[in-house]
Amino acid sequence: MSAEIQALTSLNIGARGTVTEIKVAASSRPRLMEMGLLTGTTVELVRFAPLGDPVEIKVRGYHLTLRRHEAEQIFVRPST
Repeated sequence: MSAEIQALTSLNIGARGTVTEIKVAASSRPRLMEMGLLTGTTVELVRFAPLGDPVEIKVRGYHLTLRRHEAEQIFVRPST
């Protein structure tokens, strides 16, 4: 049984998921792709900043910070 698709920000801290869809604005999408955030990529939610923005994730062996509104538009399937 597969897990439900959810927003990246709804993962628990330390949880991993596989990117299934990226719905960020077209102007931001190439920047994310250049940093290795593509459909099928495994990501790990590392932490939220003290006020909840930005969000830190681990992708392809390095840490990446995203604005919360961007991270909410990245959908993942949680790893089991």
